[in-house]
Amino acid sequence: MAQQHHDLTDSAAGPAAPPVTGEALAGYLRGQATDFLRALRLHRETGGGPSGSGGGTADAVDAARALRRSARRISASLHTFRPLLDPGWSEEIRPELAWLSGTLALEHACESRLDRLLLALHRLSGATTVPTQTLGTNTGTGTNTGTGAGAAVSATAATAAPPTTTTTTTQRTAPRPTPDRGNLTVGAAKAGALLDRQLTLARTRAHSTALQALGSSRFHAVADKVAVLASEVPLAPHAATTDPRPLAVAAEERLTDAVAALPLVTAGHPYNAEALIHGLSPDPAPHPQDAPWHQVRLLLRLHRYALEVLHGDDAPPGVRLLSAGQALDRHRDASEAAAAAAHAARTPRIAPATAYALGVLHADQRHEVEAARYAFQRSWQKQTIGTGTGTS
Repeated sequence: MAQQHHDLTDSAAGPAAPPVTGEALAGYLRGQATDFLRALRLHRETGGGPSGSGGGTADAVDAARALRRSARRISASLHTFRPLLDPGWSEEIRPELAWLSGTLALEHACESRLDRLLLALHRLSGATTVPTQTLGTNTGTGTNTGTGAGAAVSATAATAAPPTTTTTTTQRTAPRPTPDRGNLTVGAAKAGALLDRQLTLARTRAHSTALQALGSSRFHAVADKVAVLASEVPLAPHAATTDPRPLAVAAEERLTDAVAALPLVTAGHPYNAEALIHGLSPDPAPHPQDAPWHQVRLLLRLHRYALEVLHGDDAPPGVRLLSAGQALDRHRDASEAAAAAAHAARTPRIAPATAYALGVLHADQRHEVEAARYAFQRSWQKQTIGTGTGTS
């Protein structure tokens, strides 16, 4: 697939563009370190937990999100521009920032995953059926209606119905319950309760882990290093005269190469039935098709943060990068939700109706995965190339 690139080394973007050196990186890191310390102060003032509705006030949640945001950007910049920094210092603090960001994100991830699955269950087990002509459609906009799973529900309901009820096979625009809707609703309710128990427990554990992390000596050491970074950036001796743009170009090329390796031909279809293969296998490892897409999401984030270093607040909005990033975020969310549904379906001694509802839910989220891939494919292949930063 032919790709167009934004030439980050083009100095003709402005008539009198000043030279870019390592000082741009130093200024960016100082700004992110200042934001980190400001968020940390706000978090301590609010006295709330790290994230999630059970973690404290809205200000505390915002503060935890700001902590994660700054930690991600500092860590990513240290990775992309590491030749411009003191190697010993950057290699020491970068994994610690990644640990902090990942730890603080766990509780929010559990809460979002539970909300996503319960909303999907509500949609799939509603008392109103979808008209036949709308089943199996996809808008191509990155959002999936879940009608593929709804079709599976309707088909199963039809086959499970008594013979006397199969004479009416044509759905009208006026909704009516399917023959086994009651059993399906019971299964969905039990599936929702099971997911609620499992993910609420996981969120509680993540909350406790984050609280312990924020009170640990490890975190205080990270905060101390960030405080020093806010005033003094340990640049390499040659950084003051070195152009960082080639390093940003290298980050963009790594992203482009990773995208080129994706199965975009398969993703060019709304649904990929192969994605359901082994979806409920006992192997707890992530879905084999998802890993390359998760890697592209990481590389896209590194590319966006590199652009922030070079352009700062003057960077124009990058519609293409922003839409691609949103599609990959939806891909990640749906993939993890499908894995949670599959994990719940492996719970010993659950009722058949509960297992069936979880299977439908898993299929629905895998369809969401494919819809997100389709949306990414369409946004990435657009001719307009953006250079913005996004807001993740």
